[in-house]
Amino acid sequence: MPAAADLQSISDYLKEHRPRYRDPTMRKLYGTIRELKQWPGRGRPGREEGTREVLFPPMPYVAVYRVREQTIVAPPDRRLCSQ
Repeated sequence: MPAAADLQSISDYLKEHRPRYRDPTMRKLYGTIRELKQWPGRGRPGREEGTREVLFPPMPYVAVYRVREQTIVAPPDRRLCSQ
């Protein structure tokens, strides 16, 4: 699961380099991604056809996802990434 690995990587980085920001950042990322189940159209149309993106300003992260019959899936070639 690439997106889960990305979230863990972000958490590990923040733990080491910005421990003060780790908990609020991870709560924001997980909370927003979890809310996509309820509001799948929340994100903007993605750069790649058929995808949507959720931004996390002022953080440099973008969650890329697809909506399939009201199911949220991360495209296999896309991950949670920096802008």
